[in-house]
Amino acid sequence: MGSPSSEIAAEASVALPPDVALHARPAGAFVREAAQFAASIVVTANGRGANAKSILEVLALGATGGTTLELTASGGDAAEAVERLAEVVAQLG
Repeated sequence: MGSPSSEIAAEASVALPPDVALHARPAGAFVREAAQFAASIVVTANGRGANAKSILEVLALGATGGTTLELTASGGDAAEAVERLAEVVAQLG
């Protein structure tokens, strides 16, 4: 075990389904899921990053169908958060 101050980090890449853009409804589902975790989570698309818990930031990414999202998280439940959010993205539609 590391020291309590050490950050646990996790990351994953997942593509949006071809026919799903990250607009209001899918983004809302993504953000609601992200909010369930204590970890700090960043989603990156097209070279732009956003706080995964902020609907406005996620919408501002303008991610369209087929875009690859990079998920990175740090904190105690980072691995679980990234795994769950990757599942959520894959199931959008």
